[in-house]
Amino acid sequence: MNIVNIGINHKTAPVEIREQIAIDTERASRIFAFFKKTSSIRELFLLSTCNRVEIVFTTDSTELSRNAVVSLMCEMGKIPEPDLLPLTYTLQDMDAVRHIFRVASGLDSLVVGEPQILGQIKQAYLVSVQHRATGVILNRLLHRTFHVAKRVRSETGISESAVSISYAAVQLAKKIFHTLEDKSILLIGAGEMAELTARHLMANGIKSLSVANRTFDRALDIARQFGGDAISMEEIGYQLESGVDIVISSTASPGYIITADKVRPCLRKRRNRPLFLIDIAVPRDIDPEVNNISNVYVYDIDDLKGVVQFNMAQRQKEALKAERIVSEETIRFEKWLKTLDIVPTLVSLKQKAEDIVRTELKRSRHALGNLTPEQQASVETLVRSVTEKILNDPFLFLKRQSIRSDITTCLDFTRKLFNLDNEDNGET
Repeated sequence: MNIVNIGINHKTAPVEIREQIAIDTERASRIFAFFKKTSSIRELFLLSTCNRVEIVFTTDSTELSRNAVVSLMCEMGKIPEPDLLPLTYTLQDMDAVRHIFRVASGLDSLVVGEPQILGQIKQAYLVSVQHRATGVILNRLLHRTFHVAKRVRSETGISESAVSISYAAVQLAKKIFHTLEDKSILLIGAGEMAELTARHLMANGIKSLSVANRTFDRALDIARQFGGDAISMEEIGYQLESGVDIVISSTASPGYIITADKVRPCLRKRRNRPLFLIDIAVPRDIDPEVNNISNVYVYDIDDLKGVVQFNMAQRQKEALKAERIVSEETIRFEKWLKTLDIVPTLVSLKQKAEDIVRTELKRSRHALGNLTPEQQASVETLVRSVTEKILNDPFLFLKRQSIRSDITTCLDFTRKLFNLDNEDNGET
């Protein structure tokens, strides 16, 4: 039985192709229906995110199953097979196992260490389970995947450093003030960067959020989304005077919105309360001269890029530790997978012993005389205990041999030694 992963991701295919192949609820139902009608595919798991689409399955007919899955992907995306095939990857057995471990750990993400992918895999697994598409192998694989991701996050710092401009801005604010829970924030601008920054700020439990934008309706939209207040651009000076702690500016203004002359008069009313300004606009919204004012701190986009680059380098160092964990867990899974080869022989051996015990107890019933139910139970317990002890060494031997390349020879020898393939072996 082979484990196969066929997929496309942000490294192999452009977004327009990934959009065409993306698996929504309707497509998922089609794929699971296809799975139930395809005898060569034993188990199935689907994963579809903005950066990847992967179909993981177990099969005893790899080439046949692979061709069927690729054809289905082409049909769903309405893409000719010659166009799609060069954009896909096919991973098999331990390569497929290592890959899903790396994906869940954030090692194969667009941003190394991003944590959202693990939740997406868990949700995808739940859907596959609900369709009764997974079995012994993929259930074990996915549960080990969750374990690996948890180890990576607890034993490395791969997700700790800010690697986006908006998140780095919030992290800098936390370094200045230690906590943001009692802080007031002024957000100038209502574009995508401003919205992302507001999202990160709200996640850190800020006290209040005000939004200023040249288009007031847009400021209202952002403010309502995050439970804040919309203000006009003319009110920025009043906000600086009234004690706002952090200003994050991200507009398309051609000139400075906040100047040193606008900030200095505010400080007396602020009673020297620190003011932290983050300028993530290009061109800049905040006059660099503001940074020369006592108790006022200004960071621009270049400062934040430096933080992001440093943090990305730190994540790459942590990624090396994560890769080691993935390698360890891949070896462990491979060992478990190989033990599956010996399970039929162990079951047959145990069943033969049970058949012999049952037959011999039946034959000996007359010779043992009239036993009480308690005595009869004691005899059966004794016989089964002796049998289990005799079988213990062969069981341990086969389990130790399961990771060896010659396990098939050991299994064949065991089956012949114990005559396990004789249909009448229970009577011998």
